[in-house]
Amino acid sequence: MSDVTTGENLLYLTDEQLRQGIEAMFFAYRGFTADPDRILAGLAYGRAHHRAIHFINRAPGTTVNNLLIMLGVTKQSLNRVLRTLVEDGLVESRVGVADKRERNLYLTEAGEVLERKLSDAQRARMRAAYRAAGPQAVAGFRQVLEAMMDPEMRRKYHALRESGA
Repeated sequence: MSDVTTGENLLYLTDEQLRQGIEAMFFAYRGFTADPDRILAGLAYGRAHHRAIHFINRAPGTTVNNLLIMLGVTKQSLNRVLRTLVEDGLVESRVGVADKRERNLYLTEAGEVLERKLSDAQRARMRAAYRAAGPQAVAGFRQVLEAMMDPEMRRKYHALRESGA
């Protein structure tokens, strides 16, 4: 196979190769979300609930405003999701210590159980894909994903990774 066909000559990707990459991303995303979607469907939750649970778990005590920025959703949409999660006993909203107007978000024990179940399903899929692709592909994949992020999101992503949360 030539370099262009295998994607090794990345400086000269054709529109067709880029289209194939875009389609691969769409189908991979479907696979990546399929297992959590099945779990969430049984609870009448959607992907917005999953994303909120994920990031509250990654940064316990995060504020509603920070979550708004991370998720890129409207305040109305996030409030609807958070209200459901709080009412269902998965998320706890506490008054801020430094600023009483802030609301800090934490997963409850039940929220942690659900988060673990959702993440375990995605980790299993990622682990299998990473093993099949090999270490160089994993590093390259991460570089591509980071390069696709807007600069501000990349900064937030790196801050989240560095926080060890």
